[in-house]
Amino acid sequence: MYLTYDQRSLDIQYSPSSCVPDINVFLREYADRSALARERLDVHSGVRYGPRSEQLFDYFPAAGAGGPLLVFIHGGYWQELSRLESAFMALDLVPRGISVAALGYGLAPAYRLPEIVEMVAEGVRWICRNAGQLPSSPGSIYLSGCSAGAHLAAMSLLDEAGWRRAGVRPDRVVAGAALLSGVYDLEPVRRTYVNEALGLDPETARDHSPMRRLPAALPPLVVARGEHETDEFGRQQTEFVDAVRAGGGRVRDLVVPARNHFDLAFDLGVPGTMLGDSLTELIGLDR
Repeated sequence: MYLTYDQRSLDIQYSPSSCVPDINVFLREYADRSALARERLDVHSGVRYGPRSEQLFDYFPAAGAGGPLLVFIHGGYWQELSRLESAFMALDLVPRGISVAALGYGLAPAYRLPEIVEMVAEGVRWICRNAGQLPSSPGSIYLSGCSAGAHLAAMSLLDEAGWRRAGVRPDRVVAGAALLSGVYDLEPVRRTYVNEALGLDPETARDHSPMRRLPAALPPLVVARGEHETDEFGRQQTEFVDAVRAGGGRVRDLVVPARNHFDLAFDLGVPGTMLGDSLTELIGLDR
């Protein structure tokens, strides 16, 4: 439906902040809660997963060995935020026995999108290979990402060449993923203001769209968005969920009441919320 929009309307559709009074409220909360997690929890900061200076993650181990690990990939339209503002869910998850890794990566325009996608995929594979060597030796691994982070999480799962080089299928080593408010087709994004920093051409947008890499072997998914998001984010989710299901994938499709693009992720570790309970069920833990 994006072809029916004029330029201004399409730009608004791909501006999640158009649905909230002040985006800075949420950005401050990301930073404040993440700082609190570093104060209250055991953290191993700046664990390196690749040669670039940005290829680092912060790791928050839960007590006890062999528990699940959630790898979180931040959003920011591939241009903003970092691992430092992206550990807020550790406050809720680590006390419940779920370790958390907040994955960092390089941003546009310093890096082009193919490089960013590859960095994140390398990070996911590095954690899958080395999880047993991390403190608490986590067992099952789950991914989550919000907005651009959901796109990057999906692309990391769909990087067939990378997984072939690693000698394993992603659905054998990643037990599940929770994708929040994601962008799964980059062609409409290419036509908006967002592309000023990304520099996508039609071929790059197509090749780096999760929608264009389906069907594929995927682990079980939770795919969620907030009630208060634009129609285009709703369309992107619906079409992605339909495509995964058409290929035989297992998906729980959520539209979370009273949540928006920016506060949805706060529910990840909170029992009694639609998203929090869905993650609990995906991981298979008692509430």
